[in-house]
Amino acid sequence: MFLVLKVNLRILTNKLLRWRSKNIGNKTFLIITSVIIGIVTGLSAVLLKQLVHFIQWLLQFNADKQSQNYFFLIYPLIGVLISVFLIRLIVKKKFYKGISSIIFSIFKRSSIIDRHLTYMHIPTSAFTVGFGGSVGLEAPIVATGSAIGSNIARSLRMGYKERTLLLGCGAAAGIAAIFNSPIAGVLFAFEVLLFEFSVPAFIPLLIASATASIVSKMLFSGQLFFLVTEGWVMKAIPFYILLGLLCGLVSAYIIRMNYKIEDFFKKYKRPYLKAIIGSLILGLLIFIFPPLFGEGYHTIENLLNGSFNKLFNNSLFFGYSSSPIIVILFVAGIILVKIFATAITIGSGGNGGIFAPSLFTGAITGFGFAFLVNYIGIIHLNIVNFIVAGMAGILSGVIHVPLTAIFLIAEITGGYVLFVPLMIVSAISFFVTKYFEQYSVYTKILAEKGIVNLNDKENTLLSKLDINKLIETEYTSVRFDMKFRLFIKEIVLSKKNTFPVLDEEGHLLGIVRLDEIRSQMFNTSLYDSLTVEDVMTEPLEYIYLNENIQLILEKFEKTDTRNLPVIEDGKYVGFISKSKLLDEYRTLFVKQSKELI
Repeated sequence: MFLVLKVNLRILTNKLLRWRSKNIGNKTFLIITSVIIGIVTGLSAVLLKQLVHFIQWLLQFNADKQSQNYFFLIYPLIGVLISVFLIRLIVKKKFYKGISSIIFSIFKRSSIIDRHLTYMHIPTSAFTVGFGGSVGLEAPIVATGSAIGSNIARSLRMGYKERTLLLGCGAAAGIAAIFNSPIAGVLFAFEVLLFEFSVPAFIPLLIASATASIVSKMLFSGQLFFLVTEGWVMKAIPFYILLGLLCGLVSAYIIRMNYKIEDFFKKYKRPYLKAIIGSLILGLLIFIFPPLFGEGYHTIENLLNGSFNKLFNNSLFFGYSSSPIIVILFVAGIILVKIFATAITIGSGGNGGIFAPSLFTGAITGFGFAFLVNYIGIIHLNIVNFIVAGMAGILSGVIHVPLTAIFLIAEITGGYVLFVPLMIVSAISFFVTKYFEQYSVYTKILAEKGIVNLNDKENTLLSKLDINKLIETEYTSVRFDMKFRLFIKEIVLSKKNTFPVLDEEGHLLGIVRLDEIRSQMFNTSLYDSLTVEDVMTEPLEYIYLNENIQLILEKFEKTDTRNLPVIEDGKYVGFISKSKLLDEYRTLFVKQSKELI
């Protein structure tokens, strides 16, 4: 029954595609598809937000502001364990989380994203955040939207360029829907995912982003934050510059610590043990610093409303909220610890992103900076303005998206009058962060592994080459102890002039090149006294499976040879030729140079 249904669906799809190719142009079809992606992603974002709010309503974690809420110690554990359980029950294989996995899919998987990622991010992130995981919903909904875009493109049998664009449409729609911020959604897609696309690609992105925003607005109305401001004053400019420098330093700290903490958790192979250990540490951090619970938007809202004393709700330090020194120390502690809470949540098995934590940390940083300056008495700063600017500064630095940061914060806070301070803080934070950390929090791990290098377009293009497609396996392998007379017979039958020499277990011992053994070949008296081992040579270099393409090119340049052997765990796999590698690079370059629309 299922097989028949599948066959009928395939036949129907083929008919629709043939009809489409005759009646609808490529540009129009992309617009129609982007609308569909916007609608589906918008509905997914609304569902995710409603699930989180429902879970937090059930928990009623904010019931008594003066009590130390000991449930904070156990809530995150429940959320992460449910998330891990769902992944192992339904997915049963590696579950890719975060924006880094999307970038990896673009570069290494031809923008193909697994189908289960169109829906699995929603329940796992809802339980993680709903039960207090110190992460945001933005990365899961962006990942969901990207998966929706990628899989719709696959179903419609679109090529790599179109598939990548529609993947970006899903990402833009995700940001637009979660924040009701369509402009920021488009800019995010361009700054983070689609940096190689030209201006015409804006159109499908705008359509998808606007559609998702409309869907979200209809079903989940309301501004994320409400900002009341009288504008900015010239005498505050030096302090915005100082805030930009501070945000840059904090951003570099966040990127570095996030990488180290997540790398630490990768050492633990038992998922439930890792979840329990990580969640208990997270629970302790939230118990000490309750604002770390969940996304943190409620805390930002309190700060914008001037209710900074609510930072101490459910805290051990509730009775000290009137002391300026305690406030400053408490805020500094939150800034330093927030990245630990976020990275532990993700590293222990929870699902979420660093987008919301960046906004939260930025708001706390901006508040703490302005509060300290006002307390010292140097000048009286508008604390709300600095909270907003701090949000833009940390987001710009951590994710390396200055334009997205400026427009997103202006859209979600209504702080359009603060464009100049937002530009100053975002730009300075971005350049300071880049000085200490060349890559963003999304691309650092990929760059460290040699997968992408977004700062070098040539290397970025090279990284898209699949080493497995470059390997040639038609070479005749010979045993090291084979007599030279028998080897001559293999030479006659082979079309190659290079022979890998192997032992009994398939390990590569050396290679024989015909142009290096000509004298032995024409001396028949040596045929019975020599073995292959006597004439083989050590390879000048080895290529390791899944090695960085740029490093492979450097090996070719250093050895000045035509081909190099590929090994995995010491065993022979095949050869890669320099000519084939360069041909594939040229083909990809031409393909990338063509405009999509």
